[in-house]
Amino acid sequence: MPHTVSRYGMRERGSKMEEQKEKEEYREEPEGEPIQPEERDAPVRRAKSVFKELFSWVMVVVCAFVLAFVITHYVIIKAEVPTGSMISTIQIDDRLIGNRLAYLFSDPKRGDIVIFPYPDNEKETYIKRIIGLPGETLEIVDGVLYIDGAVYEEDYINEPMEGSFGPFTVPEGHYFMMGDNRNHSWDSRYWTNHYVEKDKILGKAWLRYEPSWGILK
Repeated sequence: MPHTVSRYGMRERGSKMEEQKEKEEYREEPEGEPIQPEERDAPVRRAKSVFKELFSWVMVVVCAFVLAFVITHYVIIKAEVPTGSMISTIQIDDRLIGNRLAYLFSDPKRGDIVIFPYPDNEKETYIKRIIGLPGETLEIVDGVLYIDGAVYEEDYINEPMEGSFGPFTVPEGHYFMMGDNRNHSWDSRYWTNHYVEKDKILGKAWLRYEPSWGILK
């Protein structure tokens, strides 16, 4: 015999279902403030900030290394003097800085102190003073320096020069070098290849930075 449900039973059940639905629709939020989108993204933003800061420091270090490389290879040259051939202008163990760009737009001048590879062995680096210019003839007679037949006075040599040398005629594009400590300098007077090419000059020495500071003249 089929079950029958009274209309009162159906009404009662419908009422309960509606109450349940209302409870679900109007359920209270859990205690505490809801999580905002900004708070949810905060860890990501912090991570990005740390990465940007780290990247900026890495770029500073890289730029510093690149700048140092460019300066030391294309702008300045450092040299340490192991001998006394340039006394009293330069002392033994003086450390110098030279300008690699000094002759980019001009020619070397007589009296300039320059750094260059030793013509007889370019693995060695020398520092001397330019005395003879391209096309000139130099001769030293009893300690007196003649350039193109005229006596040339020098106020930077350590002591009066001794001996006789030459004559030497400087080829075009080359220079004749001598040390200020004239009687104790291994220079153009004694070399097999007497002259230094302009393109071989590494830089003009202009500053002593150790053991004391001073401009070279």
